[in-house]
Amino acid sequence: MSATIICVSRLFPDRDADLPLPRYMSSGAAGADVVAAIDTPITLQPLERTAISTGLALAIPAGFEVQVRPRSGLALHSGITVLNAPGTIDSDYRGELRILLVNLGSQAATLTRGDRIAQLVVAKVEQLEFKEVDELPPSARGQGGFGSTGQK
Repeated sequence: MSATIICVSRLFPDRDADLPLPRYMSSGAAGADVVAAIDTPITLQPLERTAISTGLALAIPAGFEVQVRPRSGLALHSGITVLNAPGTIDSDYRGELRILLVNLGSQAATLTRGDRIAQLVVAKVEQLEFKEVDELPPSARGQGGFGSTGQK
């Protein structure tokens, strides 16, 4: 059985040849770390947000998406997280992968070239048809909303 491949293009190969492609940091990792392709450090003040360049574009196979998720260590130590987590990269998008980060910490935090800023999780997706109906089929939960399952 062959592995499914995501083709990756370096948008600035001369500038970013020193940076790794997204990579899994352990044999059991679900997410592949992606790094900042920035020339000068970027400091995020508390509650400030910005889009960080990775210098990469992806060709994701049809039937898959790539989810952009925070790195727990970055969030714990500096308060920096992915603002729209999980962000979705669709299979037909071919532009630069930029990571939308926000500093939720109480102190300014600085990112430098090559810092691991997010992780990419590949997921299968399927497009279904949406059909309007007069009434939905019943379920055990019904219309119960937040906290209605009794779970805290």
